Amino acid sequence: MLPSQALLLAVVFALAALQALASDTFIAAVYEHAVILPHPTQEPVSPSDALALMDKNMDVLEGAIKEAAKQGAHIIVTPEDGIYGWRFTRESIYPYLEDIPDPVVNWIPCTDPSRFGPAPVQERLSCMARNNSIYVVANIGDKKPCDSSDPSCPRDGRYQYNTDVVFDTQGKLVARYHKYNLFRGETQFNYPKEPEAVTFETPFGKFGIFTCFDILFYEPAVVLVSKMQVDTVLFPTAWMNVLPFLTAIEIHSAWAMGMRVNLLSANTHNTSMAMTGSGLFTPEGPAAYHYDSATEEGHLLLAELSTHPCLSPTYPPAINWSLYATSIKKFPGENDTFSGPVRKDIFTFRELRHKDGNYTVCQGDLCCHLVYQMSDKRKDEVYVLGAFDGLHGSLIKYHWQICTLLKCPSTNLSTCGQPVEMAQTKFEMFSLSGTFGTSYVFPEVLYSGVQLAPGEFKVLRDGRLKSKHGTSKPLITATLFGRLYEKDQPHPLRISL
Repeated sequence: MLPSQALLLAVVFALAALQALASDTFIAAVYEHAVILPHPTQEPVSPSDALALMDKNMDVLEGAIKEAAKQGAHIIVTPEDGIYGWRFTRESIYPYLEDIPDPVVNWIPCTDPSRFGPAPVQERLSCMARNNSIYVVANIGDKKPCDSSDPSCPRDGRYQYNTDVVFDTQGKLVARYHKYNLFRGETQFNYPKEPEAVTFETPFGKFGIFTCFDILFYEPAVVLVSKMQVDTVLFPTAWMNVLPFLTAIEIHSAWAMGMRVNLLSANTHNTSMAMTGSGLFTPEGPAAYHYDSATEEGHLLLAELSTHPCLSPTYPPAINWSLYATSIKKFPGENDTFSGPVRKDIFTFRELRHKDGNYTVCQGDLCCHLVYQMSDKRKDEVYVLGAFDGLHGSLIKYHWQICTLLKCPSTNLSTCGQPVEMAQTKFEMFSLSGTFGTSYVFPEVLYSGVQLAPGEFKVLRDGRLKSKHGTSKPLITATLFGRLYEKDQPHPLRISL
C-alpha cells in the first residue's frame, strides 16, 4: 500500500470515528418569540394582509433560525402561535390557514410550492430549513374541507386545526401534528377525531411532537414516550405562567425529568399574558432555560443534548414514587391542619412552625411526608406542607395528586396557595415524599425570582425528592406533581365526536 493511500484510509477512519462520536449528541435550539399580533377583528382580513403579518413574524424567526444554524444547531423549535398570534374567531383566522398534506406525499415546498395549492408559509419555512441545513419546527393552521357525508363536518364545510409542522434539512415536510387537547379559548380550531402519535427518525434520534396543553394529558404526551419510545419531544407552546406549580419552565422541566426524555420547549413571549419560559430540558434537568417577565424581547437558546438519553451513563433510574412514603408511619400532628385554595383546588395545609421538623399531611388517598431544616426561621415568612388529591379544572377535569413544600405570600395563613415570586428563606435540607397512586409523578423545585435549581436536588429510587446539600437560593416551592390519567373525566367537548 502506498503511503498516500494509508494516509487517506487513516483520514477516512478518523472522520468515521468522529462522526460516530458526534452521533451521541446533537445541538438543539429553541426560540422564544415576541409575536407580532394582528389587530383584533371579527371579520376576516384579505389573504394578502394575512400573509403580510405572517411574513413579519417569519422575518424574525428566520433571523433566529440562521443564527442557530450558524452556531451548529441541528434542529430548532419555534413557538405555538408564533407566526400569526391568537386573537381570532373561527372566521377571522381562515385567511391565515393553509392546506397541509400528510408527510407521506414526500413534498419539499421550497422546490415545488404550488403542488397542493397556495402554500406561501410552508414554502418559506421549507426554504429556511433547506437554505440553512437545519430541521425547522413551526406552528401554523391547517384547513381540511368536508361535506354533509361527514356527520361531524362543521357548518362552514371545513375543519380547522392547530398544527405543528417539521421540515428536514432538505426542506421536506417530515411531520404534521394536529393539536388534540385544545385550551379553553381555542374556539377557532376543531378537535381531531382521534389523537395522533406523530414520530419521525433523524440521524440524531427518534422525535415526537405535541403542543402546549397536550403535555398535561395521557394522549398523546405519555403515549409518545411510553409506547412510541421517542428520545426527544418537540414542544411548541403558548404557555401562560401560573404560580405556584404551573410556570412553563417549572412544569416542563419536571415533565422531562418524570418521563425521562428530552423536551425542547419553545414558548411565545408576551408579558401582558404572562407568557415566557422556554428551555432545553433533559431527564437530568435543564440544559438551558430562559424566563423573562421584564422585557418584550425574544430569546434564542442552544444546548448540546444526548441523542439517546436512555443510553447515557447519567440516565436516571426508574422510580417507585410511593415506596418510601408507604413504608413509614405518619409523623405526629396530622390534625393540626387547615384548608386553602390554590386557584380553585382546595388543598390541605400544615404550617411549618419550627426551624426544622418532620411533618405529614393527608388528603383523600394521598399522604405527604416532609423532613426539613431551614437555614433560619424568619418571623416574616411562612411555609406550609400541602396535599391535594382530586379533580382540577372547570370545564375539562383531570386528576392531580400533589405534595408540596410551599411559601405563602404573607404570614396570614389565608394567603397560602396564592402566587408568590420572591422569598428570603433558604433550606439546609428537605426530603419530600408521598403515597402516590400513579407512576407518573413530576418533581419540581422553584427558587425565588422564578428560577430553577439544576443539579441541586435528586429523586431517590424510593420516591423521595431531596435537596443534595442546601438550597443556594431562597425557596418558593418543592413539589411532587402526580397525574392519575385513568381518573380523568370524559372530555365534555369531545364526547359527541
